[in-house]
Amino acid sequence: MDFSVRMFHLNDYLIKQKKYALADQVFRSGTSIGANLSEAIRAESDSDFVHKYSIAMKEAEETIYWLELASRVDLLDENLYQSLRSDCEELIKMGTATILTMLRNIKATKEDNHN
Repeated sequence: MDFSVRMFHLNDYLIKQKKYALADQVFRSGTSIGANLSEAIRAESDSDFVHKYSIAMKEAEETIYWLELASRVDLLDENLYQSLRSDCEELIKMGTATILTMLRNIKATKEDNHN
């Protein structure tokens, strides 16, 4: 949720700079991360949970792309860019670890059921 709030404020800033297309792209991908993670809470199965987390990680990677573009065209100062990128990379690390743990658990459950 905190990262989505940051994306909301970034969206406002970019709109004030009249960078509407970029504002829309980074807002959509940046807030989609948390939305997909929230949806995973009510996943219908372990594979659905992994799928929703995987979508969130794709959105996080896309968000990094848009943040880098904003930085390269001088819409974000270096400190803000690094801070946002670092937060997004941390979400990717946590999400990836969660996916890997869930996949290990799924595999272990399947192995236990076959024994």
